[in-house]
Amino acid sequence: MTLPFHLEPWHWLALGAVLAGLEIVAPGAVLIWFGAAAFSLGLLLWLLPDMSPGLQLGVFALLALAWLGVGLWLRRRAGPEPAPSVNQGAARLIGQRGVLETALENGRGEMRLGDTVWPVSGPDLPAGSVVIVTGADGALLSVSPAPAA
Repeated sequence: MTLPFHLEPWHWLALGAVLAGLEIVAPGAVLIWFGAAAFSLGLLLWLLPDMSPGLQLGVFALLALAWLGVGLWLRRRAGPEPAPSVNQGAARLIGQRGVLETALENGRGEMRLGDTVWPVSGPDLPAGSVVIVTGADGALLSVSPAPAA
C-alpha cells in the first residue's frame, strides 16, 4: 500500500519543532518526547532518504515509544518532586531553628527567622535561647528548645 503523499526530512523536523513549542504552551512532559521522536526521524530520514511514508510512520511510532520510555526513566531517576512551599504560610517554617528575641513567658514570646520577628508559643525560656519550630497556627509559631548541636 502506498500513501498519497511523500514526507521529507524537513516535515519531521518542523513537526518536532511544533511539538516542542506546544510543550511550552501546554506543559505536561509528553509532547516534548513526541517532538524528539519526530526530530530524530527527520535526522534519520536524511541518512536514509528512500524510506517509504508508511515505514516512516511506523518508525515514528517506535521512536515515540522509545522517547516516552526515556522520559519515564528520567522522571523516576529524578525521584519525587519536593512539596511546594508556596501558599503554605508559616507552616513552611516547621523544622527551622531560630533564636528567641524576647523571653517566652506564660507561653508567649517572639523569635527572629531571617528578617522577620514571629510571635511564638511554647515552654517558658529566656531570651537568646535556640528553639526549633514545631508547628504553626496562622502566624503564631509553636516552638520547643532545640537540642544541643
